[in-house]
Amino acid sequence: MTKGEATRQRIIEQAAPIFNQRGFTGCSMQDLMEATGLEKGGLYRHFPCKEDLAVEAFKYALNKVAEARLGGGPHHEDGAIAKLLHGVHQFVKIPSPLPGGCPLMNTAIDADDGNPALRALAKEGIQAWKARLATIVEEGLRSGEIRKGTKPRAIANLIVATLEGALMISRIEGNRNAMRDAQQTLEDTLNGFAAQPTSRRRSHARTRPSKLEVLIRDSPDRFR
Repeated sequence: MTKGEATRQRIIEQAAPIFNQRGFTGCSMQDLMEATGLEKGGLYRHFPCKEDLAVEAFKYALNKVAEARLGGGPHHEDGAIAKLLHGVHQFVKIPSPLPGGCPLMNTAIDADDGNPALRALAKEGIQAWKARLATIVEEGLRSGEIRKGTKPRAIANLIVATLEGALMISRIEGNRNAMRDAQQTLEDTLNGFAAQPTSRRRSHARTRPSKLEVLIRDSPDRFR
């Protein structure tokens, strides 16, 4: 890595927490200059505009969160439901490594109407998360672990919406009650989609699907 590349990376790493806490509009060039120790010309030498820096800072922040939460997963033979439950557990257990919380939620809200480039990246991040979850569900369907008729997209939407919604509530209320409740509900719901109960999962075997499971199975469009 050249000296210029190292400086550019340092700027990204130091700017990422500022954008994550204050948003694109709320983050001034003065804030960035103070965080990086560079003058405005030094910043523009590496990034043509503030938006370019914000884009790279968001990518960096999202990668840091993914590294923190995707590690230490279950083995392949543990099955699809174990993988889904691990993802839920990691989200609840491991906070964002960047000050300000989840960069995906922050950027999605902050850039919804004001910044098309950041909005597009937030959309890509959500879609990538959902696609990863849907792929796991599809694996479970193929192996016979998950009940036939289960909709991968609906399950992915349910997990993402529940976790991000609970995170927002927890931040507003200043406690982790919503996060713990979300984890318990998702554990019970996901275990309920098992084709056969297994001792590996903390599950209450049910002979009949719950109302929530029936809603997801029969009305997947509601979870788009």
